[in-house]
Amino acid sequence: MTVDTGAHVDPTSPAIQDLIREQVTGHPVVLYMKGTPQFPMCGFSGTVVQILKACGLKDIFSVNVLEHPAIREGVKVYANWPTLPQLYVNGEFVGGCDIAREMYQNGELQQLLGGNAQG
Repeated sequence: MTVDTGAHVDPTSPAIQDLIREQVTGHPVVLYMKGTPQFPMCGFSGTVVQILKACGLKDIFSVNVLEHPAIREGVKVYANWPTLPQLYVNGEFVGGCDIAREMYQNGELQQLLGGNAQG
């Protein structure tokens, strides 16, 4: 089943919230970002991608929220967090760029990612 994620869709709808839940719980690491890991469209998103790569992650499951307006707003509701990017590890919301950077600098993010790093 395909879920419409366009701008006209209510981001609080069960279909959008269920889709986000499936994405977050269906992948070990999920990044909701502006752009893609190969072509970030925002400095904060690019920073989180670089941090994840520095932790050894090669394949990052990401959602380009610029292409999915309902998801862009829906993740803010899902996590009760107003900004993007948003990083999830093992189904749990970690935070945005500043939190990811702080956790990386003190070694917490590497520990959290643990077995999710490839390579």
